[in-house]
Amino acid sequence: MKAMTFGALGALESLGPSDFRRPDPRPGEILVEVAAISVNPIDWKLRTGMLRWLAALRFSAVPCFDYAGRIRAVGAGIEGFQVGERVFGLCRLGQTGAACEAILARPGALLAITPSNVSDEEAAGVPLAAMTALQALNTPKPLGSSERVMIIGASGGVGHYAVQIGRVLGASVTAVCSTPNVGWVQELGADRVLDYFRGDVDRPVPEYDRVFDAVSLGTFDRWRRWLKPEGAYVTLLPRGDVMLQRLTLPCCARQTARSVFLKPEPGNLQMLAGWMADGRFRTVIDSVFPFDNLLAALRKSQAGHARGKIVVRVRSDA
Repeated sequence: MKAMTFGALGALESLGPSDFRRPDPRPGEILVEVAAISVNPIDWKLRTGMLRWLAALRFSAVPCFDYAGRIRAVGAGIEGFQVGERVFGLCRLGQTGAACEAILARPGALLAITPSNVSDEEAAGVPLAAMTALQALNTPKPLGSSERVMIIGASGGVGHYAVQIGRVLGASVTAVCSTPNVGWVQELGADRVLDYFRGDVDRPVPEYDRVFDAVSLGTFDRWRRWLKPEGAYVTLLPRGDVMLQRLTLPCCARQTARSVFLKPEPGNLQMLAGWMADGRFRTVIDSVFPFDNLLAALRKSQAGHARGKIVVRVRSDA
């Protein structure tokens, strides 16, 4: 089977096609023929050395984590999944990546049935970004239906899911994005949109229970001015400034800062699938690339400003 692999750390240009033996599922495993994958910033950050704190972990030469496809075989002991069903899921860190024509998956928190009204491309966009958004909005505690949340980077992969999830959870959502995306983010369900090109974010009002920095480019000191006295600032991945703030905030300070790194929480992916099935939640696709052009998809992600998710079609007959 065909896979895309990196030949060296630090160079996206080392990505190229390779041939692998098609795996057979062992007991407890499911063979998924991959139809589509999606690109996330972590895919190129791991290869360019931007996440050096993860250097101790072993990574597959095959990139990408998100996938969607169809079950072609199941190992002994599998229950709840049938050959021929469409599924979507997430590869674990250290596991062979999703950029190949077939992968082995296991039932659990990182695999779910694709709803019949959702395409493989739409499903492939969901796992990493949407579960990250869900867990971030529920950090440090579950988001309440009467709470106000601000989402920074609301038009990106994680951000556009966060806007919708915030609405599903019943919160009042304020989205921060650039001028070209204001109307589009409103269509996603944001109650209010702040345009950072127009300086809307330079006039803070401390009225939010939660500020979620979905692009992880700001600082706690900047965004805490928007928080209520007991509000929380949440960003992506462990960050030095957030860890420092947690250590140095006065013991009497009630505002908090947290970093989120996705954990396989049982039920998260299945809940997102249910929301897609009933139309409360969707993937917006920025662009779709052919499998042979995965490098271009990674470069587009690296350049930034994608609206929604960047998807790669592995095969159309899965």
